Amino acid sequence: MRLTRLALALLPIALLLGAPWARAIAPTQMPTPALEARYERLIHGFRCMQCQDESLANSPVSLAADMRRQIRQMLLAGDTDRQIRKFFVSRYGYFILFKPPFVWKTAWLWLTPGILLLVGAVAAGVVIHRRTLLVQSDHEEPDPRDGLTRTQERGR
Repeated sequence: MRLTRLALALLPIALLLGAPWARAIAPTQMPTPALEARYERLIHGFRCMQCQDESLANSPVSLAADMRRQIRQMLLAGDTDRQIRKFFVSRYGYFILFKPPFVWKTAWLWLTPGILLLVGAVAAGVVIHRRTLLVQSDHEEPDPRDGLTRTQERGR
């Protein structure tokens, strides 16, 4: 009971101390709704190079903030989405894109899941086939007691 009161007393202090970090990702306003939509689409399409599993939109690190700022500046300068993607791909490689294009450098990204699925299906088929052969051979083994096979013994 005493610990609960202490925790409740310290909660407002913890919230006040944590408030400056609550807005780690600065919201930005673009001049037009069309530019805002393009900006949002772009920052959700690029991977944070430091976090790697988060988009630029969701990443709180300073590198992502710099990349968002660069995208904003390029949009305001009049660059197209394609030019912005090309700039970031030339700088960081296709890994920066959450949906990389199908080119020779990224073919392994697109083909690996299908190949692994095929290998898994073949392996499962081989295991199932071998087990059915084991079950069939198990029924035909002679019984050492009287020389009858187990199949014949079940028929008695």
